[in-house]
Amino acid sequence: MSDITPERGAQNLLTNCAQATAGDRLLIAYEPPEFGYFDADSVKIVSGVAQSMGLFVDTVDVGFNPDKPHLSPELLARFETADIILFLARLGDQLRFSQMPKGKKIIVSFALSREQFGSGFSNGHHDAFMELKAGINEVLNTAQEVRFTCPLGTDVRGKPEMNLDPSGDTSVLRFPMSVFTPVPAHSFSGRVALTFLTGTGSKYYDDYTIEFTHPVLARLDQGRLTGFEGHPTDVARAEAHYDRVSEQFGIERNLVHSWHAGIHPGCGYPWDMRQNYERWGGAAFGNPRILHFHTCGTYAPGEICWNVIDPSIVIDGTTYWENGRFYADRLPGGTEILSRYPCAAGLFAHPDMDIGLRKAG
Repeated sequence: MSDITPERGAQNLLTNCAQATAGDRLLIAYEPPEFGYFDADSVKIVSGVAQSMGLFVDTVDVGFNPDKPHLSPELLARFETADIILFLARLGDQLRFSQMPKGKKIIVSFALSREQFGSGFSNGHHDAFMELKAGINEVLNTAQEVRFTCPLGTDVRGKPEMNLDPSGDTSVLRFPMSVFTPVPAHSFSGRVALTFLTGTGSKYYDDYTIEFTHPVLARLDQGRLTGFEGHPTDVARAEAHYDRVSEQFGIERNLVHSWHAGIHPGCGYPWDMRQNYERWGGAAFGNPRILHFHTCGTYAPGEICWNVIDPSIVIDGTTYWENGRFYADRLPGGTEILSRYPCAAGLFAHPDMDIGLRKAG
């Protein structure tokens, strides 16, 4: 894909995702870089492109509140003056399943930095990934059986019971679009291989991530966690983690809510995940190398995330994901989508395989 730049990534967001036109009022709600999540350049990049398009741009620092994210009356008043509200802040992700003001285009950015705005993740045409999402949703909606595995021993199967009306997904627009609609887990059973447990970005808590010395298998039975298998020390840590998080928030410990996999081969994570698991969890999940579950709590996204690395996903006998690569051309109409969007086709031909995995040491 030629001419990949941060500015083209911002243009893709504003033109193809927000469908902004000259005269629109854009409010960028941003999180300052000192919180270690969004960088210092993204607001400047998007603002500059927006102004060149004839948009009126305003910005507001919304900070970061890990404990009680909310929309203050002052912030809601600012929202009322805008046509488009762009969150370059975790607040948008924290509240994406909550009530947002009606009649506004509200976008949460999962591109966090100049590097990501200037990568295939942000430059791949937004409409291509919206069409691919719709395609995989339809395949799942009519599927009789889905089975997924991974090199470490994951083996889960079930029949999807999709909810494709708007209540089944968040109504907030996401950029880039990098996952399909979550699949309810209540009809799935098997075992899920895990090398760590981390939060979902819904709430933040101490010991947000625990790593295992050996892979641990979580037993899943019709959407419920029934226990762990593995090294006794690791199993004890996993059980204690679930006890602690579920008690801290007063939520249902063993419910596994839903799962989805990444569909965006441009979604690289060029940093070491261990340096900031919170950032990794909010930015890397759209890569096809990652399938993740929302667990611990009766709501999406729950509070503890299971991450399956390099999944193979077989739907009614067709392998759509193979060892962490998503083959969009195997979707009904997928070849036609890729032919209409050569930028997306180029990403599938040369996927970004860096998801931040570095050897511990």
